[in-house]
Amino acid sequence: MSDRNTAAASGPQTMTPSEAFVETLAANGVTEMFGIMGSAFMDAMDIFAPAGIRLIPVVHEQGAGHMADGYARVSGRHGVVIGQNGPGISNCVTSIAAAYWAHSPVVIVTPEAGTTGIGLGGFQEAKQLPMFQEFTKYQGHVTHPARMAEFTARCFDRAMAEMGPTQLNIPRDYFYGEIKAEIPQPRRLDRGAGGEASLNEAAELLANARFPVIISGGGVVMADAVEECKALAERLGAPVVNSYLHNDSFPASHPLWCGPLGYQGSKAAMKLIARADVVVALGSRLGPFGTLPQHGLDYWPKHAKIIQIDADHKMLGLVKKISVGICGDAKAAAVALTQRLANRTLACDASREARADVIATEKAAWEQELDEWTHERDAFSLDMIEEQKRERTFNGGHYLHPRQVLRELEKAMPDDVMVSTDIGNINSVANSYLRFEKPRSFFAAMSWGNCGYAFPTIIGAKVAAPHRPAVSYAGDGAWGMSLMETLTCVRHNIPVTAVVFHNRQWGAEKKNQVDFYNRRFVAGELDNPSFAQIARAMGAEGIVVDRLEDVGPALKKAIDLQMNHGKTCIVEILCTRELGDPFRRDALAKPTRLLDKYKDYV
Repeated sequence: MSDRNTAAASGPQTMTPSEAFVETLAANGVTEMFGIMGSAFMDAMDIFAPAGIRLIPVVHEQGAGHMADGYARVSGRHGVVIGQNGPGISNCVTSIAAAYWAHSPVVIVTPEAGTTGIGLGGFQEAKQLPMFQEFTKYQGHVTHPARMAEFTARCFDRAMAEMGPTQLNIPRDYFYGEIKAEIPQPRRLDRGAGGEASLNEAAELLANARFPVIISGGGVVMADAVEECKALAERLGAPVVNSYLHNDSFPASHPLWCGPLGYQGSKAAMKLIARADVVVALGSRLGPFGTLPQHGLDYWPKHAKIIQIDADHKMLGLVKKISVGICGDAKAAAVALTQRLANRTLACDASREARADVIATEKAAWEQELDEWTHERDAFSLDMIEEQKRERTFNGGHYLHPRQVLRELEKAMPDDVMVSTDIGNINSVANSYLRFEKPRSFFAAMSWGNCGYAFPTIIGAKVAAPHRPAVSYAGDGAWGMSLMETLTCVRHNIPVTAVVFHNRQWGAEKKNQVDFYNRRFVAGELDNPSFAQIARAMGAEGIVVDRLEDVGPALKKAIDLQMNHGKTCIVEILCTRELGDPFRRDALAKPTRLLDKYKDYV
């Protein structure tokens, strides 16, 4: 690294564009990249190793994008993905979209067709900038070989400044030649707390609040602001709820922690925020999916004063009406507010003990409800439970209730665990059961909601933090989209643990067919082989679980294989076909049919 710093500090030097590209990667601390090798960038790839960069080959480029996402979310540094021009790049669109909605600083390097052939319809030619324009914060297109370092550095700077993906598009012939270049050093923003007037106004609202509530969002994780959030919460005696799918934004052991809002979230969190007269949304865009009614509760406090703090001013007041908007860093803003409240007598001070009792009571009631909520109780699920009681598995065991499985997995989770969840019915119900003690521990597909997300993302997380246990959750539908990356784990010694909920259906969409289409199941059933056997054929380990008492021990064995023996293990859990609540009850309407031939399809 000292050699690179010396070279970069010595001013312009003669080099090739490939060298300028690779030296700029090194200056930004890149040590791992994900992708599939290709001729379009082979001249640069040839010197990755002496620059200290490892290219981790994947099975499919979508997986590479998810791995870069997971890597970035754990490390707080850039995740980098690269591929062959054309199809290698188009394969990444879904994963870059997921990274965009996760606010992950992923840089996708997209070599494209050579400048002398663009427009002729040559081999693997495509317009690659329009593919990503909706899902990137910045698109850098190298317009001349001499500008290689400039555009590369700008993509890395902008990804971190705006906390989202950027695209570096390079005509493949621009890697060659001789240029004079100076390697730019990384530029990082020093974010402030926000405007004085808005901070003072927010502090005044909080000083007069009688039941303040804090929403700890993804911005708290990205700003490493958990301790500062705790300090603000403790000064106020305020319950803290996690924003949707940011269950790692506040420690679950803290007495003020109340769990997540949103789909399959915590009833305690929802009941407490419903009582708020002032809400501090700290580092949260207050996304629509995380504030919708759930469990029959329309919990968003309609008359509360909302203080929203976000580093992106465009998010302030976008989804929910707010009283004060603060454009600032979550950590700095939390410190500034705590300082303003430190020596004041607050309206909520007098009710601190009573509020603590309410928090503890609501949390205890929710935990008891989860303990007693052993299975779903809707008519379809009850029918499935009865039907599957008669179906014994090949081991003589039974299909297991997903909620009981999720509770047992929760109990068996190791310390310092990282968990990724896919999209789908059981995975989304898991939101009720996943609790964490430290940030950068929970990774979900966020608003993009794509299947096949969890497994490659946890692989990238493991590369960034090899000392931490890494676990992914996926249903059998989503697993089918990502299981091939087991080969990446085996080939490149990246041990992780995958939990697969095998219930032979596309559960989330099938729930809509139950609720709206009279159980007319079209394309919802899945007939699967044993995923554990597939894992063994790939060179990983596989465990089949069909008894409740085996769930925790199976997870612990898989974690032991991962951490102590360097082995990837697929834990295949045979689950009933019961289904949790739909994602949104307002997403569909009861069908009407106007043509005679369809009159029975209502």
